[in-house]
Amino acid sequence: MKGDLFASEYLVQPATAPGMTVQNAKSIRYVINGEMMARQGAMVAYRGDLQFERKGQGVGGMLKRAVTGEGLPVMKVRGQGEAWFAQEAQNVFVVDLDPGDVFTVNGRNVLCFDASLSYEIKTVKGAGMSGGGLFNSVFTGQGRLGLVCEGNPLVFTVSPQQPVYVDTDAVVGWSANLRTSLHRSQSLGSMIRGGSGEAVQLMLEGEGFVVVRPSEATPQKPQQH
Repeated sequence: MKGDLFASEYLVQPATAPGMTVQNAKSIRYVINGEMMARQGAMVAYRGDLQFERKGQGVGGMLKRAVTGEGLPVMKVRGQGEAWFAQEAQNVFVVDLDPGDVFTVNGRNVLCFDASLSYEIKTVKGAGMSGGGLFNSVFTGQGRLGLVCEGNPLVFTVSPQQPVYVDTDAVVGWSANLRTSLHRSQSLGSMIRGGSGEAVQLMLEGEGFVVVRPSEATPQKPQQH
């Protein structure tokens, strides 16, 4: 057969490096020799001798799912082979964490990560029960973290002189040394008149960065297990 479908840009070539690499704008390839972690249901193809094992979220993860309907449902992938991961054709990006780095990210944006990374689900300080993204997954250690984002992300530098205010439904993650709190930008009079739809934002102060997706979050689809 012939046709555009078989163009070289679509053909999967032999792996040139172990671990996590970007296959294309929408998928991540992981060459596995041992184990790695991925979002449940995110595997779209694999070859080799691999086993997929569902991993429990712990008490913190169950609490997050009960309160927000969100979570970080994770599976462990073991063996030797290669696997490809994607999430609803969202754009993919890889973050390299070094010892001492701490990155807090919304669970909905996590696609896969090295087993050498540790994560725990923590409350977002200052957000309160009314803030979107009440819980985030905090990653530490040394390794690579694969993320998804609907569209191309906006990455803002935060400085002591210039805090950044972000929509709680659009924020992807931020460097965990930043201070967070809720900020109300809408006056009482405006709220009485029906509001602008932008009443409360998450304010980030200090020195670091924050990543924002160019759209507000859409309702989460039920996880397939």
